[in-house]
Amino acid sequence: MAIYPAIGRKWLSRSLSTLLSNPLRVCVVGTGPAGFYTAEKMLKAHQEAEVDIIDRLPTPFGLVRSGVAPDHPETKIVINQFSRVAKHERCSFFGNVTLGSSVSLWELRELYNVVVLAYGAESDRFLGIPGEDLKGIYSAREFVWWYNGHPDCRNLYPDLKSTDSAVIVGQGNVALDVARILLRPTAELATTDISSHALTALEESSIRKVYLVGRRGPVQAAFTTKELREILGIKNLHIGIQGADLHRTPADEEELNNNRIQKRVYELLSKAASSGSSQPNPCQRELHFVFFSKPDRFLESDDSSGHVAGVHLEKTVLEGVSPGKRIAVGTGQFEDRPCGMVLKSIGYKSVPVDGLPFDHQKGVVPNIRGRVFSDISIDPALCENGLYVCGWLKRGPTGIIATNHYCAEETVASILEDLEQGVIGSTSSSSKPGREGLHQLLNDRNVRFATFSDWEKIDNEEKRRGSSSSKPREKLICWEELLKFAT
Repeated sequence: MAIYPAIGRKWLSRSLSTLLSNPLRVCVVGTGPAGFYTAEKMLKAHQEAEVDIIDRLPTPFGLVRSGVAPDHPETKIVINQFSRVAKHERCSFFGNVTLGSSVSLWELRELYNVVVLAYGAESDRFLGIPGEDLKGIYSAREFVWWYNGHPDCRNLYPDLKSTDSAVIVGQGNVALDVARILLRPTAELATTDISSHALTALEESSIRKVYLVGRRGPVQAAFTTKELREILGIKNLHIGIQGADLHRTPADEEELNNNRIQKRVYELLSKAASSGSSQPNPCQRELHFVFFSKPDRFLESDDSSGHVAGVHLEKTVLEGVSPGKRIAVGTGQFEDRPCGMVLKSIGYKSVPVDGLPFDHQKGVVPNIRGRVFSDISIDPALCENGLYVCGWLKRGPTGIIATNHYCAEETVASILEDLEQGVIGSTSSSSKPGREGLHQLLNDRNVRFATFSDWEKIDNEEKRRGSSSSKPREKLICWEELLKFAT
């Protein structure tokens, strides 16, 4: 996993006269923040670089489009910056191009001097407990993609009518996002870019109680203050927190003293616990924070329908001598939490492709400062020259959008070092066909790729549809429809 030393910004502004005089052909796979920041910094750092960014979707922007909650429009403003990058005269977008089927990693490395993989994490971690395959259990990623109109999850159809209770396993920002979408008044969501099918389902939802389950305590909760403050501020929402869970040990005190963010999160939770009523009134929706609990198994409905009916939870305690590094272990005490829906928010997982070294235990590509190695031992002799990573594939599924800014800066600095030292970009660089070669290869395979101009057609159509209902956009959610408007 990459380590982040201080990066000298001089790398990104220094004269590159000693580097390639021929065009440097660069391909970035993935158009989320990691991909676009990499493209932007590469274009600025090397005046002869031609950068192509490819994505398996016909739409760019990755999780900014499909992961950011619809009621967080301010977070999506970064799309304007990314659009300027895509319109740069030395940059091209190839959408609807899938690494591994449309084009192989080996072929990209033959076509380009530099290949940067920044396609993120599009799969999910598993709990590995009995009942995980029951109906009514979804990953938070699927649910987020569903309400954000991702074409892969338009047919998810989560059942929000048959139960009044949902359990969310996990206590990070994504868990808070999905809880907020389930509990927020739909009138407040109606003016966002939430997909219409999701808005309709939420308007008809019977869910009134959401339980956020975490292995550790409020001192270790992984949310940020902004996200927590927002959900605590939902009108007419009862907040349930057990007073005993707020008890602090000396190790907790030390942990809070060493982390200002965690201290503020704990203070917000304590205030919410003390300021609300002990019992909800009948017209309130409810959000319950369930600390020191871990799922042991999922319970099946008695009618043998194969549907989830609850979660069998084991109480936990924290063990370990080092504050901040204590782990949750089971106590052998159990309780059942009835529910008809479960959302697992336990982390995203990256997926390897053929020809890509991968550390399955850590879920990342073995690398040092973005340079890919063919073995997890990180032996210098096994460096994959010309192949780099950025974003979640490089460091794991952690951080916010801005984290990718520094991550991309580090990877680009490694590329520039390798150029200067002659590790990549030798005299044979002119033989790399780059964009023209990719264009020809895709045409030969009848791959219908989308350009950035094609995306702008989709963008205009979505905004047109949204304007009729006072929404910023109404997303096209079918592959066929997306490709129809792209050409």
